[in-house]
Amino acid sequence: MAGRFFAGTSHKTFSGVFSKPKVFDLNAPPREKRPLRVGGPQVHHPKTSDDVPLLLTRYQGGSMGPVMLSPGVGVSSRIFTIDTIDTNLLEYLYEHEYDVWLLDYRTSIDLPSVEVKSSADDIAIKDYPAAVNYVRQVTGADSIQVVAHCYGSTTFCMAMLAGLQGVRSAVCSQIGTNVVVPRSTRIKSGLHLPEFLEALGVDSATAFVGTDANWWEHLYDRALSLSLTEGEEHCNNAICHRITFMYSLLYEHDQLNETTHNALHELFGATNIGAFEHLGMLVRKGHLVAADGEESYLPHLERLAIPITFLHGGENQCFLPESTELAYNLLREANGKELYNRVVIPNYGHIDCIFGKNASRDVYPTILDHLEATL
Repeated sequence: MAGRFFAGTSHKTFSGVFSKPKVFDLNAPPREKRPLRVGGPQVHHPKTSDDVPLLLTRYQGGSMGPVMLSPGVGVSSRIFTIDTIDTNLLEYLYEHEYDVWLLDYRTSIDLPSVEVKSSADDIAIKDYPAAVNYVRQVTGADSIQVVAHCYGSTTFCMAMLAGLQGVRSAVCSQIGTNVVVPRSTRIKSGLHLPEFLEALGVDSATAFVGTDANWWEHLYDRALSLSLTEGEEHCNNAICHRITFMYSLLYEHDQLNETTHNALHELFGATNIGAFEHLGMLVRKGHLVAADGEESYLPHLERLAIPITFLHGGENQCFLPESTELAYNLLREANGKELYNRVVIPNYGHIDCIFGKNASRDVYPTILDHLEATL
């Protein structure tokens, strides 16, 4: 592959300017992990129409569901299973007797296909149909429920608008049919930063930085440890800095416990430039479009006439809360008010709605309420 972009960011506050950002020690002993309160997994590898292997991991807590959990970009389904919080989303739904299927689509950091350039169209048109049909085939269910976060929600909505069948209800976390981002993200998108990086031979961007980093990476991370984020969000974790540069601020630091913050290297990895290019297109357009700019999705809003709860962190600085507000209003106007609900979680950002230290108390009940109402 041509190369990777070593993303970083800087901090407005001057606290810690001269301190060296903390990187992951590759020689450190493995972190002791708590056992999850679930039964053993069943691992499946369905293939898409273009022969890309996906990963579906099943935890059968009971007869409720089946429900498929779909993560964002630059991560994997591990965001739903992280052991650093008292109860993760997998454990929560398993405890409530759901048949949980964790989806890792082609841009998952746990799959080799993450290194192959792809767009959101590929996931929507190829990965989701393969995954949904496979779950229905194995379980015998006529339809399934979906909980999708970030890029997983973007591509899920695109999949439905492209004609995906077999989903009866969904929880869409942080994004839907519309995209509203902070000014800093609009600037990056407007400058076509992903296309510029690809022209330089960069085919992926990674949030990971370890002790094997070369002198330039260490210098880069140190120089950019001055942050553009609020002073209260300042930290000395180089991986955290890179995450913020690549995606904007993804979490409120006070919603993460220290163990989770120290384990970010386990959750975030590479994102191929194709995904960034398509995201840039969505930002510039303000709504779902194909990677080539074609208006292939919004003309078919009737295909999203299923019960949907939009979930949004009130402090989200990746996709602003107006994103799901616009989607909520658009779909209510198109398909009727009774199908849609929108819940804003105060004091939460973006992905902390998934693995925040108190997410099982503050966020998960909203997800469960929707699933139980649409059994």
